[in-house]
Amino acid sequence: MAIIGSLLKRGITLGESLEQQFSTATDLQKHELKKLLIKARNTRFGKTYNFIDILKSFRIERNGSYYEHFRKNVPIHDYDSMYDNWWVDARNGDVDVCWPGKIKYFALSSGTSGAASKYIPITKDIFRSIKRTSVRQILSLANYDLPTEFFSKKILMLGGSTSLTKSGQFFQGDLSGITASQMPFWMQFHYKPGRKIAAEVDWNNKLENITLKAKDWDIGIIVGVPSWIQLLFEKIIKHYNLETIHDIWPNLRVFVHGGVAYSPYKAGFEKLLARPLINMETYLASEGYLAFQTPNHQGGMKLVLNGGIFFEFVPFTHLNFDEDGVLKENPEVLSISEVEENTDYAILISTNAGSWRYLIGDVVQFINVRESEIRIVGRTKQFLSICGEHLSVDNMNQAIINTGKEMGIEIREFTVTAYPKGPYFVHHWYIGTDSIVDTERVKSLIDNHLKNLNDDYATERNSVLKHLELEAFPSTIFYGWMASNGKIGGQNKFPRVLKNEKFESWRLYLGSLTQ
Repeated sequence: MAIIGSLLKRGITLGESLEQQFSTATDLQKHELKKLLIKARNTRFGKTYNFIDILKSFRIERNGSYYEHFRKNVPIHDYDSMYDNWWVDARNGDVDVCWPGKIKYFALSSGTSGAASKYIPITKDIFRSIKRTSVRQILSLANYDLPTEFFSKKILMLGGSTSLTKSGQFFQGDLSGITASQMPFWMQFHYKPGRKIAAEVDWNNKLENITLKAKDWDIGIIVGVPSWIQLLFEKIIKHYNLETIHDIWPNLRVFVHGGVAYSPYKAGFEKLLARPLINMETYLASEGYLAFQTPNHQGGMKLVLNGGIFFEFVPFTHLNFDEDGVLKENPEVLSISEVEENTDYAILISTNAGSWRYLIGDVVQFINVRESEIRIVGRTKQFLSICGEHLSVDNMNQAIINTGKEMGIEIREFTVTAYPKGPYFVHHWYIGTDSIVDTERVKSLIDNHLKNLNDDYATERNSVLKHLELEAFPSTIFYGWMASNGKIGGQNKFPRVLKNEKFESWRLYLGSLTQ
């Protein structure tokens, strides 16, 4: 942090940031795609899909012809098709499969929609891109009014275990573990909780050890998923009998978060603070560092258009996706020059880790096309549209926030499922709160807010969506279910929509509590 502070005081800005500041999105993405294709042209994937032929189209003057060639030649992939046809060979030790060389690391990721672990390749190139984008975000702190001494404070990163497992030809583990293994030695001094605690696999032991060491650290920045950071703060405050977290970390000023919307946690989180923090949202997935919040934001994050990723956008409509969020054949796909504001898009990415036209699973809206600023509104498989209600996670978050404010309660977690009931349909809500609540009133308020937020929902509530059910449980029940599935802590988050086997697992878990 002291080194970063000296850079900030000297007004240092990375060249990539200046390049994005003074270039159009189209120019940046054209250049990025060309670099990716050149680097991967001699891989098995590049030869299969004629990357050299696509590259020749970059010299044609007709605007956008290169993208038409790319879109025509390279098929869209979801995880299963990318892994089964390509990445599995890289896991087995083959070289030059989708990216030059041999893949030594795979990040384990289950997201919130799949049951089994996914193996996402991590190359030297994408790791280098992630590091530089991280520095770009930290350097953006120069635009905030922070005292000079702040940059001598420590950064606490609350992630998954940094312990990696050797599996045949490669190492596997959380992305945080892979990045920690490659961290320069001079950076390790500034990051907490330190190697030993960070490598701890048992989440409860990790929180306990961090709590015991908290009094010895002077933390300025904390990084992690809001729900787990809130739990950590509560544990520390209780252990030391404090009023707020600032009683032990008076110089804490910045909260870097991602993975889940912060808004549902905001009210409860801020009760643990003596003063507001600077909130910096990130869009860092196992597949790459896609976007981060900048100081002059309008409520969203700016896409990183020159950080090893080429973006495409699929309008998230019934024409392109079925009711389960599965992409249909021959969908409409747009480049960044064709997107519009306030429209839902599923993202495709091609990256310097060997992902090609890969459906990452997130749904975003552009809130400022000129600045390429987005906000995440949900997941392709976490929208509810069992009867045409088209209910997004963003709608659900806002309804929960409004309901909590009106009732003066904190709803820490929630999830919803949908199923047929006779000739009609039902939405079944489960909320996690430690307050005593009138479930009928909570249900009514959520319903009314959703009607105001979503016209399709309001229409279906007067038609075939006849039933609304709601149950309230202590928030620990939600964390207990995650623990029972091996998904507690780190980057794990509770799914906002439960479908298929995840709903069955949740139902069985609740049943086991009454036995």
